[in-house]
Amino acid sequence: MKKIFVIAATAACLSLGFGIGYAAKAKGPGMALVTGKPAKEAGLAALQEAEQLAGSGSWELIGVARVYYLSGDKAKGQALIDKVLSGAGASDWNRIGQLYAEAGENAKAEELFQKALLAEPKDDTGQAEVGAWYIRIGQREKGEELLAKAFAKHPDELWHYVRTAEAFLNVAPK
Repeated sequence: MKKIFVIAATAACLSLGFGIGYAAKAKGPGMALVTGKPAKEAGLAALQEAEQLAGSGSWELIGVARVYYLSGDKAKGQALIDKVLSGAGASDWNRIGQLYAEAGENAKAEELFQKALLAEPKDDTGQAEVGAWYIRIGQREKGEELLAKAFAKHPDELWHYVRTAEAFLNVAPK
């Protein structure tokens, strides 16, 4: 009985300590950060907070870099991209390639897409996404070749059909 009491008391203390630690954790400024500020100032303040919260997370940093890059601060965006690229893998190369594609920088996008495809030659989702991109930029033959590989692996994959439709209807993926 004493042993059960000790275990229960220990669990209660741990829970209380966790609760206190969680409550003491600093909270983000939320809407107070942007309320009443001009749009650009508010956006940049939110972006700076997002960058701090991103820490070293590659997908998070790519998300922040995307906003910097596409909103006109390419230097700041590229600095974050370079930080991610120093330890990147196929999924990061693909996401950064998508960012460059969205910016209309097709040569940079293609370089990273090809790097991702070489690193993950069995990734049918990546093949479908890059294949659709090729079609959207007017390289239908390359696009159809990649889409065919994707469909060969998973002919019933809904998203392969969605990517194909996006490509031929010139709808950018989201």
